[in-house]
Amino acid sequence: MTIYLVEDDTIYAEFITKSLSKNPTYTFKTFGSAEESLKTLEASLPDILIIDYKLPGMSGIELYEKIKKKLTESNKVVMMSSLDDGNMVLNFIQRGVRDYVIKDENVIESLEAVLNDNEDDYYLFN
Repeated sequence: MTIYLVEDDTIYAEFITKSLSKNPTYTFKTFGSAEESLKTLEASLPDILIIDYKLPGMSGIELYEKIKKKLTESNKVVMMSSLDDGNMVLNFIQRGVRDYVIKDENVIESLEAVLNDNEDDYYLFN
């Protein structure tokens, strides 16, 4: 399973990739900004795209808007944010983002639940 992570905090990106890489079926590619990821995303889409909402320059939701016409049922997009804002989540859903994970102490468990299609087994919203 190919996973692209768009996260500007390099330490946090390393934490996520190292934690999730315990599953040997995951292959990661990380990007520090939406702009940096865009050229790769225009050429090919991963199985899973994890995007931090608050990025320098183009935001995560703006990146999603630029690529969403290329997405198919086989591509999953997960929006991450440290903000626990119901209105923001509703905005994501209205735009087509189906998976949202809060960057808290349960972020790895939340991501694993989404990646393994076990969202119903894990409470993703506080």
